[in-house]
Amino acid sequence: QVRVAEPAAPADRLLAVAEGREVPAVVHDAVGGEIPVLEIDRFNLWYGAKQALHRITMPIPFGKVTALVGPSGCGKSTLLRSVNRLNDLVPSVRITGDMRLNGDSIYDPRMDVIELRKRMGMVFQKPNPFPMSIYENVVYSLRIDGENSRAILDEVCEASLRGSALWDEVKDRLHESALGLSGGQQQRLCIARAIAAEPEVLLLDEPCSALDPIATGKIEDLIQELRGTYSVLMVTHKDRKSTRLNSSHRT
Repeated sequence: QVRVAEPAAPADRLLAVAEGREVPAVVHDAVGGEIPVLEIDRFNLWYGAKQALHRITMPIPFGKVTALVGPSGCGKSTLLRSVNRLNDLVPSVRITGDMRLNGDSIYDPRMDVIELRKRMGMVFQKPNPFPMSIYENVVYSLRIDGENSRAILDEVCEASLRGSALWDEVKDRLHESALGLSGGQQQRLCIARAIAAEPEVLLLDEPCSALDPIATGKIEDLIQELRGTYSVLMVTHKDRKSTRLNSSHRT
């Protein structure tokens, strides 16, 4: 990673970006010493003629929570969606640079995007459970891969719901519609659905933005518990996460 001994003041760096000058990345030594699950390497992205991401270089450490913090519109979600190539769906998007997931280039022309997305879990701002039972929501990824063993499905369902701190609340309702859960429960169900596939990295795009304060607290506590078991890259436009995720990396 690129390091500078005496980085320019933030205002100077923003001015340099606005003028189109190259601004080297500054990566803390503690982060640079971690084993990366994901490496973002000189990544640029344009929407048509407008450049949204400017030469992003940063490692995402294995087994840690990395939070992208900043004001609305600064490119956090654009970067997150670039990791699983959701921005490919936007016709005007153009990129340079690369990202590597456990050493595999995400933007290699030979990369199978469907297989790439199977290696990641994605949770969006608004909970989006499928219109099916709680059980079928959790085991969906296994079903589409052809897994039909009831014992395996049951085991994964319970383990994933326990991992998302939801098991005790829904264990007697597994075959009821997931749409009957509260907003906070639905979001934790979406996290359970994501981790059921054992992703190499879990992507969270402002997972608390549509939730009330109580549900937000539960999700924040859950993210803290996921640290160490999963590699998490999350977006938030508020810095409140720093109080709960005090041992995570923030960028």
